[in-house]
Amino acid sequence: MQTVLNAKNLYCVIMAGGAGTRFWPVSRQARPKQFLDILGSGRTLLQQTTDRFTQIIPKENILIVTHKHYLSLVRQQLPDFDEGQILLEPSRRNTAPCIAYATAKIRAKNPDALLVVAPSDHLIGNETAFLEQVNKGFEFSAEEDGIVTLGLRPSRPDTGYGYIQYHQNPFRGEVCKVKTFTEKPNEDLANSFISSGDFLWNSGLFISSVKTMENAFKTYQAEMFQVFTDMSALFGTSEEYSALELAYAQCTNISIDYAILEKASNVYVIPSEFGWSDLGTWGSLYENSKKDSVGNAVVGKKVVLQNANNCLIHMPKDKLVMVQGLDGYIVVESDGMLLICPRESEQEIRQMVSNVKVQFGEEFV
Repeated sequence: MQTVLNAKNLYCVIMAGGAGTRFWPVSRQARPKQFLDILGSGRTLLQQTTDRFTQIIPKENILIVTHKHYLSLVRQQLPDFDEGQILLEPSRRNTAPCIAYATAKIRAKNPDALLVVAPSDHLIGNETAFLEQVNKGFEFSAEEDGIVTLGLRPSRPDTGYGYIQYHQNPFRGEVCKVKTFTEKPNEDLANSFISSGDFLWNSGLFISSVKTMENAFKTYQAEMFQVFTDMSALFGTSEEYSALELAYAQCTNISIDYAILEKASNVYVIPSEFGWSDLGTWGSLYENSKKDSVGNAVVGKKVVLQNANNCLIHMPKDKLVMVQGLDGYIVVESDGMLLICPRESEQEIRQMVSNVKVQFGEEFV
């Protein structure tokens, strides 16, 4: 029998606080990739993510968790969101503290809530299939004491993604029990994962009841749980942010994967296919972009190519660029800063940006 969901109990937490340094120079600390229309669709990644979830979740039940410096960007891009829907992190402490905070906020408002936690900057090719899987996760979480992730069937041994190993005999419906999590394996290990057939890419998205999530924090991150429980009486008051600053100062810098998912025994996965990419690098944007007959993906109105193949060219619409004789390169310009890098070396961009910061200062990153 299919579970009937009450829309009033469905909540979404969208994590939008990352710096996005691997998309330099377009993505900068002052305006990271979630606030950019990096796909040229007319909507930023954050706007696309909220558009997606409002199809199944009441808009007033969607919370945006972001760094305090990005408040004006969120307000600008989501003008119809109330101030109480934007949770401001005073500092970056990875994903576990922000999820603990958001969970406590939702719990104070609706103890019967079911929540989906999602990154703000991922590409979803088939939204219908995606939302169907999210609803299946909600239905499972309404009946079972479990945390449900969405795992993507891998198409290649990608070393930039996390992997989920799972029991292929379903626990209930399409939901399977998780065996292990592995973060960004080396090439040999990634190849063995693909060959084994029981590994999925970790989408970074998960679903549970608010009670299950709070119990997980209480069990595996007791100090963090207590910090946000202690400040819950101040939610919605003028003292909340000051209390949050103190709370964050006490929190470990740790991801939800390490803090909860890798420790808990009640973690499940729905094997899925909905055209997903985490858009973590210029290479992933290249893989998900339309290409010409010789493999070039071009964003820009005035790009001239000659004897250029398999390149990603990303230019502002008013910039004229001529590229000749390159094969397999990334060429990106933004605000007077230019990146030219072999696609195969894209994982080095983050370190390159760190070097720029040391050599030339904060204003360039």
